Amino acid sequence: MSSNKGISNNQQRVDLDDIPLSQRLTNPRFAKRRSVRSDDSSSDSESDSSSSEDDVPLAKRILPIKKIIKQDTVKQETIKQETITQGRIRQEPSKKATVKDESDSEDDIPLSMKKQLKEPKAEPMDVDKPSKKRPATSAASSPVKREKKVKKEEDDPDLYKWWEEEQLPTEMEHDDSVKWTSLQHNGVLFPPEYVPHGVKMKYDGKPISLSPEAEEVASFFAALLETEHAANPVFQKNFFEDWKQVLKRDPKNPKITSFEKCDFRPIWEKFERDKEAKKLLTKEQKMKIKQEREKAEEKYLYAIVDGRKEKVGNFRIEPPALFRGRGNHPKTGKLKTRVLPEQVTLNLGIDAVIPEPPKGHKWAAVVHDQTATWLATWKENVNGAIKYVFLAATSTWKGQSDMQKFEKARELKKYVKTIRANYTRELKDKLSEVRQRATAMYLIDRLALRAGNEKGDDEADTVGCCSLRYEHIKLEPPNTLHFDFLGKDSIRYQNTVQVDTQVFKNIKIFKNQVGEGHMIFDRLTPSELNKYLNNCMKGLSAKVFRTFNASITFQQQVDLLTNPDDSVPDKLLSYNRANREVAILCNHQRSASKTHDQMISRIGDRIRALKYQRMKLRKQLYALDAKMKKKPEYAEPESDLEEDWIKEHEKELVQKERERIKSRFEKQNEKLAAEKQPKLTAADLKEKLKAADELADRLKRESKLAKIEPKASVTIEKLVAQIKKVDERIYATKNQATDKEENKEVALGTSKLNYIDPRITVAWCRKNGVPLEKVFSKTLMDKFRWAQKIPKDWTF
Repeated sequence: MSSNKGISNNQQRVDLDDIPLSQRLTNPRFAKRRSVRSDDSSSDSESDSSSSEDDVPLAKRILPIKKIIKQDTVKQETIKQETITQGRIRQEPSKKATVKDESDSEDDIPLSMKKQLKEPKAEPMDVDKPSKKRPATSAASSPVKREKKVKKEEDDPDLYKWWEEEQLPTEMEHDDSVKWTSLQHNGVLFPPEYVPHGVKMKYDGKPISLSPEAEEVASFFAALLETEHAANPVFQKNFFEDWKQVLKRDPKNPKITSFEKCDFRPIWEKFERDKEAKKLLTKEQKMKIKQEREKAEEKYLYAIVDGRKEKVGNFRIEPPALFRGRGNHPKTGKLKTRVLPEQVTLNLGIDAVIPEPPKGHKWAAVVHDQTATWLATWKENVNGAIKYVFLAATSTWKGQSDMQKFEKARELKKYVKTIRANYTRELKDKLSEVRQRATAMYLIDRLALRAGNEKGDDEADTVGCCSLRYEHIKLEPPNTLHFDFLGKDSIRYQNTVQVDTQVFKNIKIFKNQVGEGHMIFDRLTPSELNKYLNNCMKGLSAKVFRTFNASITFQQQVDLLTNPDDSVPDKLLSYNRANREVAILCNHQRSASKTHDQMISRIGDRIRALKYQRMKLRKQLYALDAKMKKKPEYAEPESDLEEDWIKEHEKELVQKERERIKSRFEKQNEKLAAEKQPKLTAADLKEKLKAADELADRLKRESKLAKIEPKASVTIEKLVAQIKKVDERIYATKNQATDKEENKEVALGTSKLNYIDPRITVAWCRKNGVPLEKVFSKTLMDKFRWAQKIPKDWTF
C-alpha cells in the first residue's frame, strides 16, 4: 500500500485489495482475531479512510462477534539462536471426477516434521562422549540428505521439464483441443477376489452359515463394529437393506429379518486376531509381502504419452465396501459393489496395444479420445458418480493445469478493483436479479464462500453461497449476519460478521420474499454467476476468486508475521500461522484428534527428556569450571524436572538400554546364522546386559551429586556446544507443541495443496533461508516442481 506525502493522514485513500483478507474476515470457530483500532491512523496496515463508507477498509466494517478458540496454550521460551508438452489442456468436469483428499495423508506431513515426531531419543549415557554414528542434530542433517534426493530426482532423464520450455500455455482451456497424439497404458488394477474366511456370525444367538457373497458383505460391517459408523442408525439401516438383498440371491442363506438379532462380533474378533498376527510378522515377511504387492502394481505405475513416461495416479479400482460418506450423508452404509472390467472404459491411442482384462472378462469399451486426459472411467453404484483414472499430480498435464490455475488467480489482481466497484454499485440496483448477484459476489469475495449448487434428496444437504436457504442466515440489526450451514464435505460453517449496511438490507429483503426452507438467492444460479464473472474477466469463476483470496491472504500474512532475524523454528511457526489464516478463511476444518492430548503430553515428555539431558551436561560443566554455574545461561534450574519424574525417566532409560542390547544381540545371531557361524549364547547376552546394570548404578550415583565428573576427552568448549544444541532442540520442540495446539481443529494441507500458490512458499523459503522440505512434503515437492524455478524476487 502506498501513501502520498502531500496528503494528510485523514485524506489518504485505502484500496480494499490492499487490506489483508484475513483482517477483513472472521471465523470464530477457530481463532480470535486481532482487534482493529479505528483511531490508529498511523498504522501501516490500516490507513485512515476517505469520507466514503464504501472506501472504508473491510477490516473496519467486518468485525468478529464470537470468539471460541483459545489462543496459544503453550508458553514460549525466549531463546535467541542463529539458527509445466506444449499444447493445450482441458480440465475434466470436477463434479464427476473423484479426487482423493490428500489433506490427511501422511505424505502431507513435511519430512522434517516426521523426523521430529520420532525424536529425540534422549540417551544421557552418551552425552559425555562424542557421537560418531549420527550428526549433531537431525535438523542440521535432514536438509542436506533431502536436497541430495531432490537433486537426484531432477536429474532423472525421463523427467520432462515442461516449465523450462520457451513457450508456456498462458491460460486454462476447456475446449475440445487435442491433448495428445499417442497414449499407451496398462489399464487399471482390480482388487483381488474375495476369499471366504468361514467364521460364523450369530443370529438370534446361534451360529449361521453364509454364502461367500453374503459373508463378504457381513464382514464389511463387522470390520467397522467398534467405530462410530456401526453405531449410526442410518448406516445400520442402509447396510441391512442392501445385505438382505444379497442374502436373497442364494437360497442356502438363512432368513434374516432383524438387525438387532445379528451378532457380528465373531467376525470382528477374527479380524482383531489377524491384526495382532500381522504385527508379529518378521521384517523379512513384511518385506516379502511388500515386494509381491509392488510387483503386482509395477506395470500400472506409468503411461507413455507422446513418447514421454508419465506416472499414473489412482490406477487401483476401489474394492467393494460400505459407503461412508462425509457428515450426515443419507446413503452412508450402502453397499459399494465390486467394479468389473465390463463396467470400465479405457482411453488409448489408436495404435496402442489394448491391455488384457482379467481372465473371463472384457472391457466395456476402448475409445481413442484425444481431447480427454483421462485413462479409464466407470460409474460407481452408490451415487452414480463417474470415476476417472488420471495421470498423477506430478505429471505434465496436472502440473500445467496447476500453474494455469494459479496464473489465472494472479491475473485477477488486474481486475479486482473494478469488479468490486461494480458489485458495490449494483447492491442498490432496481432489479432484484442484479442485487442478488451483487450481494452473492460480496459474500463470495469477502467470506471466500463456494458458489454452491442444488442437491438432490439422496445427497448430503450441503450448500454454497447461491444455494443458501432462509434458515442458514440469521439477522441481527443493525448489520450483523450469523451464518450456520453445511459446506462441502458436510463441514459445518459457522461465522458471525458485520457487513455493509446495504448487504444487510438486501439479505433481509430476500429472506422476506421467500420464507423458511427456500433459497435466499432464488433468482441466481452458480452457472449464471460464473457466466457474469467470465464477462468481467475471461476464465473468471467463483473458484478463481477463492484461489485468489487464499493466495493473496497468505502472501500478506506470511510477509507480516515473518521476522527475518528469527530462528528457523520461529519462521516455520509464522509460516504455519499464515497458512492457518487461509485455512480458516476457506473453512478447512477438522475434528480434534482423539489422541491430541496424549500427543501434546508426549511432546512435553520429550521436552523434559531434553532438559534432563541438559541438566546432566551442566553438571559436567560445573565439574570442569565452577564459575560456569554463575553464568545465567548455564545456571538456570530445570524447574519442571520433578524428582519422581526423574526416577521414572531413568528407569525408562535403563529399560530402553536393555531392549537395545537384546535387539542388537538378536541381529548379531541372525547375521551369524546367515554366515553359518556359531551363535552367541545366553551367557553372552547376560554379559552384555551388564552394561544396562552399570548404567542404572551410574544414574543412581549421579542423581545425588551436584557435579558429574566428565571423561578426560570432554572439554568446556564441547560441553557448551552440546548444551547449545540441546537448547535449540528444546526450542524447536516447544514450537512444535504450539503449532500442533493451534492446528488441532484446522486442516492446513488442503489450502497448501489446492489454494495457495506454491511459488509464494518457494520464494518465502529462499528469502528466509528455510529449506523447502521443511514446509513441503515429498508429495508436494514432486507436485510443484514447476514452482521451484521462479526468480528470487517473485511475489503473488
